[in-house]
Amino acid sequence: MRIGELAARTGASVRSLRYYEEQGLLTSVRSAGGQRHYAEGDVERVAFLQRLYAAGLSSRTIVELLPCAYAPSEENSDAALERMARERDRLSAHIDELLRTRDKLDELVAVARAYREGLSARPAPDAPDATGPAHTCAAAGTAPGRHG
Repeated sequence: MRIGELAARTGASVRSLRYYEEQGLLTSVRSAGGQRHYAEGDVERVAFLQRLYAAGLSSRTIVELLPCAYAPSEENSDAALERMARERDRLSAHIDELLRTRDKLDELVAVARAYREGLSARPAPDAPDATGPAHTCAAAGTAPGRHG
């Protein structure tokens, strides 16, 4: 089947299929005119690749896991299990870092809210000073004109 049909049958974009091929995850046979042709079994292979990508695995990791699926053995299974465990540890560490980052943002939001609530209790100043917008940004940890 041609690349467009494989894309239609798997829901993968033509661009993704070309990428899979570039990464060595999928192979095709070229016609005399240079068109890619795929085997029937490639429909399931693409579905498998999509599941691996959906699990957050990189192309490099997927290449390491493929021998377990296509050349099953105890050694390949053990290697795949070890690689998936390392990948899970990496994802867990990333999640922990994201949670720490969210907690820091929550702290900044709390400070900014407390400051904002204090503004409501005061009369509006005639001119900007240390209690104006610049102070609101400073309370949240960012000076005006300085982002990030």
